[in-house]
Amino acid sequence: MASEGSGARLGLVVAKRFLRRSVDRNLVRRLVREHFRLLRARLRSCDLVVRLAAKPVPLDRQTMAQEIEGLLGKMISIER
Repeated sequence: MASEGSGARLGLVVAKRFLRRSVDRNLVRRLVREHFRLLRARLRSCDLVVRLAAKPVPLDRQTMAQEIEGLLGKMISIER
């Protein structure tokens, strides 16, 4: 979805039903925000909404970071 001029924007939805502990939900949010920040310059002006659709298994930082990086990388390649 294209946004009006201000660059890429991010929306996050991390439901309690998938991650009960707020610490885990915040970890997912931090990781997505960090990878989005690093790739933001390569994204066109768009609104991106990331919604957790299932519980991440295993809930480990490195695996989730790789998954997020891959998904955002796909987003960049689709835009071009």
